[in-house]
Amino acid sequence: MRKTGTMETRTGRRAKVALVVAAALVAVAALGGLATVLAGAVAGGSPMATVTPGLPVTVVLPPGASARTIGDILEDAGVVAGADLENAARSRGVAGLLRAGEYSLETGMTPDAVVEVLLAGPIEHSDLRVTVIEGWTIAEVLASLADQTPYDVADYEAALVGGGVTSPYLPTDLPDGVPALAAWEGLLFPAKYEIADDDPPSTILQRMATEMAIRLDRQDWSRLGELGVDRYQALIVASLVEQEAKLDEDRPLIARVIYNRLAAQMPLQIDATVIYAKGENTGRVTAADLETDSPYNTYRIPALPPTPIGTVGQASLDAATDPADGDYLFYVVVSADGGHGFSVTYEEHQAKVEKAKADGILP
Repeated sequence: MRKTGTMETRTGRRAKVALVVAAALVAVAALGGLATVLAGAVAGGSPMATVTPGLPVTVVLPPGASARTIGDILEDAGVVAGADLENAARSRGVAGLLRAGEYSLETGMTPDAVVEVLLAGPIEHSDLRVTVIEGWTIAEVLASLADQTPYDVADYEAALVGGGVTSPYLPTDLPDGVPALAAWEGLLFPAKYEIADDDPPSTILQRMATEMAIRLDRQDWSRLGELGVDRYQALIVASLVEQEAKLDEDRPLIARVIYNRLAAQMPLQIDATVIYAKGENTGRVTAADLETDSPYNTYRIPALPPTPIGTVGQASLDAATDPADGDYLFYVVVSADGGHGFSVTYEEHQAKVEKAKADGILP
């Protein structure tokens, strides 16, 4: 439920599409666009047949609108032919990622140009800023959003598990015992977001999910065959890299260790997965913790966990899709700044461990 003390809603901020388009038509007429959208509409033909290009138009796209509906709205505004816009969005695989909101466009734009604007997002009318940090679990994300907005964690959980938020990367076949909320791990992009004071939880979360989907769609996946994973598995790898790496230069090397271990059918033995399985970080992973019965415990399973274990930043995603070369199978923290040493053999690894202990880096 929404918490008390809601913030004041900006009057008239969300004008209806028809009113905004009508205002744009008045502006077009004032600028000398004699054969305008209305002329085409009255004639019963396509508004694009007689539209004067290059005139400013403001449109508001409603939440949940399909690519076809968005195309119809933009065609009525003289921006682009609706069928051409829909075809351009579908050919690029982004028809489901066109974002609702207010846009400043021009009449007579090309379909690709319009798609780019809609993917970039609407004009911001913001009263609030919320921040999502790299590596946060979905529980941490929702707890932070509850602290930063007028809503409770339960409101955000309901939006995610109740179907109010969508992502083309949302898994549907999780193992038994994995909670429904875990399906959203890694699917909300960590960043700073400007939101309106009356945006509901579904709108806030959808912005984050859409941003992540856009990042994934634009990622270079050309090495997946070589790495032996699909896109979702690469995202899981990226979440492990996010948890393990402190320095950006270590990320591609940690990713390489993960892929090498997977290829060798070795357990990944990543402490962060055990911490995730436990649901709490006590600061140290014990021998008893390593026996935790969970599909996320990579000390017990020689495979990736079933979902990502936290949000993923761009650097970790890049590392997971383009790892370093090498035969490394081990890494350990060796410097005070969190840098890692990488080894091919267990003997080399143990030597680095002993030196890190002698240097006071490891207990």
